[in-house]
Amino acid sequence: MDQAASFEVLAATWPPATYHREGPWLFRQSPGGGKRVMAASGEGPVTRENIEQAEQRMRDMGQPVLFQLGPSDPLDPILAEMGYLRVDETMLYVCPIGVLAQHPVPPVTAFPIWPPLQLARDIWDQGGIGEDRVAVMERAQCPRTAILGRVNDRAGGVCYAAIHKGCAMLHALEVLPEQRRSGLGRSLVVASAHWAASQNASHFALLVTRQNKPARALYEALGMQPMDGYHYRVKPD
Repeated sequence: MDQAASFEVLAATWPPATYHREGPWLFRQSPGGGKRVMAASGEGPVTRENIEQAEQRMRDMGQPVLFQLGPSDPLDPILAEMGYLRVDETMLYVCPIGVLAQHPVPPVTAFPIWPPLQLARDIWDQGGIGEDRVAVMERAQCPRTAILGRVNDRAGGVCYAAIHKGCAMLHALEVLPEQRRSGLGRSLVVASAHWAASQNASHFALLVTRQNKPARALYEALGMQPMDGYHYRVKPD
C-alpha cells in the first residue's frame, strides 16, 4: 500500500465534517475532533500570498491556523521560513492482514461492538478522546467497529477500526492507566485485525507519533512496517 492510498484510507475512516476546495487548498472543517479533521493541505503550487489567504480562511471558519504536510511537501520549507512550528510528526505502520491475524487473541478479552457501549465511551473520555472524536467515528461511511477490551475481570481498553478499499485502519486506541503493561493494547490491535479479516480486508494500518517509542516497539514486534506519514505546521501565538 503506497502513501497516497494510506491518506485516502485515513480520510475515509477518520473524516472531517466537511471539505472545502479553494484554489490550491483543501480545507477540512469539523467541530473539534483533533488536528486530522481541521488542518488544511496544499494540493498545488502555493505562494506566500496563497498562504495568507488560507490563514484568513481558517480564521473565518473559526478554526486554528494549521497545515498538514506529507514528507517532502514543497509547502513545508515555506512555512518554516514564515516561522511556523513543526509538531506531531506522525508515522504510518502497515502490514498484510495475515501478519497480525495469525496471532491469537486470549479468550474473553476483546469484543467488537458497534455502536460503542457507554463503557467504551467512558474509557475514551478518561483518555481525552471525547464526544467530538466519537462523532468523527460515527460519521464514517464505511464498515467500522469499536473493540472493547477486558482484562483482570473488568473493561480496561477500547479502540476503533474502520475499513476502506480493503485496508483497515486503527484509531483511538486507549487503555486505562491501571491496566497498562497487561498486554491489553496488543490484544486490541490483534483483535482489530481479526475483525478486519472477517470483513475481507487485505491490509491493516495505523498511525502513531514518532516519539511514542513503546507503541512503535509493539507494532514492530507484531510485524508491522513503518512508513513516512505526515506532520503539522502551526502558527505560533
